[in-house]
Amino acid sequence: MLGTVLLLLALAKTACPSPASVVSRRAEALKKLLEVFGMEDPPAPPAHFKQPPQYMVDLFNTVANADGVTKNPDILEGNTVRSFLDKTHSEEMRFLFVLSSVAKNEKILTAELHLFRLWPRVTEGPKKHHFCQVSVYQVLEKDKPDTPGGKKLLAARLVSLQTSGWEVFAITPAVRDWTEDESRNQGLLVTVQGPGGSLLDPPPLQFASGRGHHESKKPMLVLFTDDGRRGASLPTAGFPGGSHAPGMAPLLGRSRSTRSLDRLQPCQRHPLSVDFEEIGWSGWIISPRGYNAFHCKGSCPFPLGENMRPTNHATVQSIINALKLSEGVSSPCCVPDKLYSINLLYFDDDENVVLKQYDDMVAGSCGCH
Repeated sequence: MLGTVLLLLALAKTACPSPASVVSRRAEALKKLLEVFGMEDPPAPPAHFKQPPQYMVDLFNTVANADGVTKNPDILEGNTVRSFLDKTHSEEMRFLFVLSSVAKNEKILTAELHLFRLWPRVTEGPKKHHFCQVSVYQVLEKDKPDTPGGKKLLAARLVSLQTSGWEVFAITPAVRDWTEDESRNQGLLVTVQGPGGSLLDPPPLQFASGRGHHESKKPMLVLFTDDGRRGASLPTAGFPGGSHAPGMAPLLGRSRSTRSLDRLQPCQRHPLSVDFEEIGWSGWIISPRGYNAFHCKGSCPFPLGENMRPTNHATVQSIINALKLSEGVSSPCCVPDKLYSINLLYFDDDENVVLKQYDDMVAGSCGCH
């Protein structure tokens, strides 16, 4: 995948004004680059400024460094995390999340309902309860959820009345049901009862709703999925504390003498900056603003030293080439022998925030193969 990105950047980035044919090639290159990121068209930037959910920002910072390069490939479950805000904007504890942006090929791994618990109401007299029971139901009958068969229990547990903060409930079965048949999505119902299931009127515990509360506290559905996309079989790993190397080596318009000089240099890794603002994607990508893809360049002369990280096959090929033992056998090539994944945090077409991990996007090291 990295090789595709380098070629497309070479076509998309030009040093000076170009004729129509080159403009057309740039457009084609950017379309192909979108395909690398699993998209047909770039999402439209949000109509108004939107602050991404803090949970998604924190998750990105946990998974990736400032360049978006994966710190640890085992942190995420699957390669995609989607967030959805409640669409009901109601004071009642009914919630609806529109999941139309979930692709058919995405496997639902885990679904979580995130609710912000407000400080308990001040009540007269001594406090009778320190906990209450919160239950989350899948609504089966939109207009009659309280009738037998009108709802299905998804999660229930005791919640403290002494603090405020986020509560997370697993609701995976309901979301799998909704993605199989969109018409089944009648939303969720949350109830608050005493520890023994007794009714509390008014309920001492409230959750922030989609109306009348700060954007950062709105009810949210977080979906962990996997779209089945995988990179090559080269070794992958978390990026060992890499920094953003400045500058992008020009890929076009280089002199013949410079290219000849490159071939005399030993195989090694060189910086290659990818700037999302420069290619026109900064309106919908939240983080990173760009990343260092790196690229491999240089010669693999005989004899190959250990510092060139040659494979056994490359060593044999180098010997046969040097001794002219067979016609048409070239010297080994300088290519990536370790690749890292990157993560993008972005707004999709529905202005939901998505965190997606892409394999094989950064050359971790180079060798003669």
